[in-house]
Amino acid sequence: MNISARNQFKGKVESVQEGAVNAVVTLKTAGGEIITSTISMEAVKELDLAPGKEATAIIKATEVMIGVGEIKLSARNQLAGEIVKVEEGAVNALVTLKTIGGNTFTSTISIAAVKELGLASGVKAKAVIKATSVMIAV
Repeated sequence: MNISARNQFKGKVESVQEGAVNAVVTLKTAGGEIITSTISMEAVKELDLAPGKEATAIIKATEVMIGVGEIKLSARNQLAGEIVKVEEGAVNALVTLKTIGGNTFTSTISIAAVKELGLASGVKAKAVIKATSVMIAV
């Protein structure tokens, strides 16, 4: 699969909680981290998702937020780690965070946010992603 999304994490489906219209799918990565996705029931059926099935979580860099300190949010995916790189452009920056489980998340955020949060290599932070921003591929 070739796709432009920077964040692609292979793993196995842990669970599928079916609802009337949507389902909550949890995927366990090789590093043991859980990524939660909210997708349509139609997609669950088309992809034949079930516990144990290999799948890939796909997240665009623009959908990954970076937080520091104690964060209380409704976003399902809050993965702790450390900033390993900050590449500044004219307006935005690409921030790379390596999680405790060894996954690397890339986030596109504003230069202003980088400065306000004091983001630099070695800073402890979290990658934060809403479950509705996570796509699942098989």
